[in-house]
Amino acid sequence: MPRSLWNGTIAFGMVRVPVKLYSATESKAVRFRERHSSDGAAIEHRRVCVREGREIPYGETVKGFEVSSGSFVTLSKEEIAAADGPGAHMIEIEHFAGREEIDPVYYDRAYNLGPGKLGDEAYLLLHAAMKRSDRVGIGRFVFHNKAHLVALRALEDVIALHTMRFADELVPVDDLEIPAPQRKPSKLEVAAAGALVEQLSASFQPDDYEDTYRAALLELIERKARGETIDAPEAEEIAPEDDLLGALQASLERQGGRRPPNGAKAKAKRAKAKRKPRTQASKPARSAR
Repeated sequence: MPRSLWNGTIAFGMVRVPVKLYSATESKAVRFRERHSSDGAAIEHRRVCVREGREIPYGETVKGFEVSSGSFVTLSKEEIAAADGPGAHMIEIEHFAGREEIDPVYYDRAYNLGPGKLGDEAYLLLHAAMKRSDRVGIGRFVFHNKAHLVALRALEDVIALHTMRFADELVPVDDLEIPAPQRKPSKLEVAAAGALVEQLSASFQPDDYEDTYRAALLELIERKARGETIDAPEAEEIAPEDDLLGALQASLERQGGRRPPNGAKAKAKRAKAKRKPRTQASKPARSAR
C-alpha cells in the first residue's frame, strides 16, 4: 500500500477533517544515468566548497538566497520551516467554487486525500457535500516548504487535491511576442474547419492513449543492446499550407465517416466485451489505474 506523503487536517467552517495525502500519479518515464562516453563508467556528482576546494557532507549545506550581486543570506532547514507558520499541517478551505470556473491552466500536480485517524465520518461528510453541490473547495496548505493554493474535488470514492499555480505565475499573453496574423480565415474556411472538428469529435477515454514515445525509446534501447547501429532520422520539413480550404476539404473527404474516432471504437470494443460471456480460461480484466 502506498505510504502517505503528508498528514494533516482539512478545515471548513468549524468542521475538522483529519486526512492523509497520497500521490495520484506515477511517473513511467524512461530514466537514464550519466556514464563516461569513453569507457562507460559511472559519473559522480560531489558537493565541493569552491573556497576550500574540498568535498563537504550534506549536513554542512544550507540554502542561500542572493540579495544583491555576490551577497547571500543563508537559511537552515529549521529557519526555512519557520515560514510555514502554525498552520503547517492544515488545509484551510477559504471558499467553494464551481468546477467550470477554474481554467485548467491553474492546475499543477494531482494527489489523493484519504481519511486520517478517527476522520472517516468527517471525511465522508465533506465528500458527500462537495459531490452533491458539484463544487470545488479552494484553500491553501504548506507542502515541502512551499505554500500552495489547492483545489479539492470529490471524485467517485475519494477526495482529490490539486496544487494550483498562483495568478502571478502565469505568463500574460500580452507579454508574448506573437506576430499578428496576415489575414483572417474566410467564412467558408471556418465552416469547413468546424465540420472537421465535428467529424473528429469523440468522448475522451484515457485508456485509448498510450505513451508511444516511451515504447519506441525502449525498443531503441533493446536494439542498441543487441549491437545494432542506431541512425538518427532526418528531420522532416513541414511547409506551411498554402491552400487551407483545399486541405480542409481533403481532410473531410478522407475522414468521410469511413471509420469512427478512437473513442468511438474503444466504446464499441468495451460494449462488445461486456456482452461476451467470460469462460474459465479467460484472464481477469486488468484494473484501471
